[in-house]
Amino acid sequence: MEQAIKISRILSKTTSQQNDNCYAVFWIQNEVGGIEINKTLYKNVSNAVFFLNPTFNWKILKKNTSTSSGYVLLIPKQILDHPTFKNLHITEVRLFSANEIPKINLSPGIEIRIQSILEMLDELLSTNLKHREDAILALLNTFFVYCDGKCNIKSVITDNNAKSALVYKFKKSINQHITQYHEVGNYANILNVSDKYLNECAKGVLGVNAKHLIDEQLVMRSRHNLKFTDKTIKEVGYELGFSSPDYFSYFIKKHTGYTPSQLRKS
Repeated sequence: MEQAIKISRILSKTTSQQNDNCYAVFWIQNEVGGIEINKTLYKNVSNAVFFLNPTFNWKILKKNTSTSSGYVLLIPKQILDHPTFKNLHITEVRLFSANEIPKINLSPGIEIRIQSILEMLDELLSTNLKHREDAILALLNTFFVYCDGKCNIKSVITDNNAKSALVYKFKKSINQHITQYHEVGNYANILNVSDKYLNECAKGVLGVNAKHLIDEQLVMRSRHNLKFTDKTIKEVGYELGFSSPDYFSYFIKKHTGYTPSQLRKS
């Protein structure tokens, strides 16, 4: 890599960059007052990933806290020409659009993986390990794959879409309450909207109904607990809020094609 990828945590009150021929990726986690891009200030930018091409000058305005507010990743233009990224169609999926500023709200489960990828990138960039460059490119490739995942909510920074905001809150709520609530009505009550409107928003933003998002989270957690813990099938089902082992088995078979014991062995 003739010009290196750079990664840094957002710690200073003002973090800025003036057109250094690098693509910029921000993962804003919290405590940021706004992002100024080409002298336009955008507020309400927390809990999202943003992608800027080198034509944009930018400044992150952090609130007065000592903790990190996220990460800035600077990627030299020539690195995205590497064969590693040839199948990602980065231009086609508009991650680095010339005219818009893509914004992605990460699904709760994806946030954890993005954090791990960025921490590993940071670690690798500070070492001289053998095959370091190959590992860095592989991690960057994985980062883009996760960001382009269908479970995330994609929009643009200028989009103040109320439906996208509601679906993001819905997905966060599922992550918090999935062991208690499995029905759309429970979450509609939490969010103070009707079942019908919540379904309409989920369909419009992600192309699936609200129940699908709940079931998706249940399947993901069930699969993880069955394959990576020593809990019994009965324990996994009860901990995820299923009323009986039989109903848990029915649910898993319906959504995966396997019984819980088959899934555990697969």
